[in-house]
Amino acid sequence: MLRHVISPTGSFSQVPNSLIRHPGLGSDALRLLVWQLSLPADARDSLSRTADRAGLGKCAFLRAKRQLKTEGFVHEWRVQGERGRWQTVQLVSGVPLTDAEAVAVRDGSPAGDIPAAGRPTHRAVGRHPRDKDLGVKTSNPPAGGDAPEPDAADRFIAGIAELDSRLRIPRGMVAELAARVRAWFACGHTAASVWQHIRWNLPGRLGWIDKPGGLLRYVLDKIEPAPALAGAHIPVQRAEPVVPRVGRMRECEGQHVQARLFLPVGDELLCGSCRE
Repeated sequence: MLRHVISPTGSFSQVPNSLIRHPGLGSDALRLLVWQLSLPADARDSLSRTADRAGLGKCAFLRAKRQLKTEGFVHEWRVQGERGRWQTVQLVSGVPLTDAEAVAVRDGSPAGDIPAAGRPTHRAVGRHPRDKDLGVKTSNPPAGGDAPEPDAADRFIAGIAELDSRLRIPRGMVAELAARVRAWFACGHTAASVWQHIRWNLPGRLGWIDKPGGLLRYVLDKIEPAPALAGAHIPVQRAEPVVPRVGRMRECEGQHVQARLFLPVGDELLCGSCRE
């Protein structure tokens, strides 16, 4: 592939390559984020205002906003003003922030506490705990020897979003959740039994999970007996709940005037009309 690039001499924004290649952000989410980051420091445009200016429809905007919140680039709070009126405060950052870090940035953290938005101190933007291979190679060996190999609990948490796309864990909670999974493994559980326990506590496929990290923390808080021990060497079997047909339907991610549900055969995200 040939490329002809002319670097601009002015009126441009610097965007890290890792942000452009972030596996959890679609094109609309990336455009919305970069647009917000390119605004002057004193600009007060909301995300919806930016979406209107960028030409994003309602469905595309909501999907993009959901991705940005899931990946930690957008945080929102409902606050009450002096006259009792409620308003929404939005924080947009160039790096993923946990809820605690976002609150510290919003309230103005003291020096040395939480790094300011836009200045990551650890991993680069876009290095999501799923560790997807983005095709970036380096010839420089890591300083200080090889990094420790991830164990089974680390791999379980890193790949949990592949089992259910709603379970995208904030970067700051990966180590805590991996430690909880490690405790389950120490009690005799396998990766399959832990996932079964998590899946039983998830809402239906159409249910939205607002804080997947907090949900997993709650679900993994109390360790249940391992199946082999609880049934005296007889695997414990739970009756699979009968899911009605509408519960197995999925909302099409294509462009529709109104939301359209369809019954997927596999993992397809578009209805038959959009696929054709």
